[in-house]
Amino acid sequence: MFGWAKGRTAVPRGLVRYYVLESLSERPMSGSEIMDEIERRSEGCWRPSPGSIYPLLAWLQDTGHVEELPRDRSGLRRYRLTPEGKKLLQEERKVWKRMGGGVGFFPHPWGPPWLRLPPERAAELRRAMRRVVAAFLEAAGALGEKTSEEALKSLCEVLEETAERLEEVSKELRRGKG
Repeated sequence: MFGWAKGRTAVPRGLVRYYVLESLSERPMSGSEIMDEIERRSEGCWRPSPGSIYPLLAWLQDTGHVEELPRDRSGLRRYRLTPEGKKLLQEERKVWKRMGGGVGFFPHPWGPPWLRLPPERAAELRRAMRRVVAAFLEAAGALGEKTSEEALKSLCEVLEETAERLEEVSKELRRGKG
């Protein structure tokens, strides 16, 4: 439905950096552990290549956003966020939130909104979201060129009511009632 099939992924600009920063905000990780984590969170839909992860880690290190930890017994190079990296992550979160909120950007179903949820919980939300999107696309497609004002008004009302209910749930969650 969303055009993100494994092996044919066109990742939005900045998404890899966002995923790397989010992953490192949880715990220090090596490049391969970051790739594993992204693959796990995307339920196997996407595994970034070493060619995208390691140059990014080098850039983040050069710019002071991550630091390499001493190698442990496994010999892996693990990285952690620096205070500057944590600031960058906060900025990235704001950008992704803004992109997902009212500017016509429809985020990928396993992108930033789902990133901090356990995979099984994110899967529940994605299933529900896919159902809503599929129902909307079906209804919008049925409108056609000769749609009555009444039908269009009805569809808009359903969408407005749905948005209002979601906004109410969001407010309750932010107040700690969810």
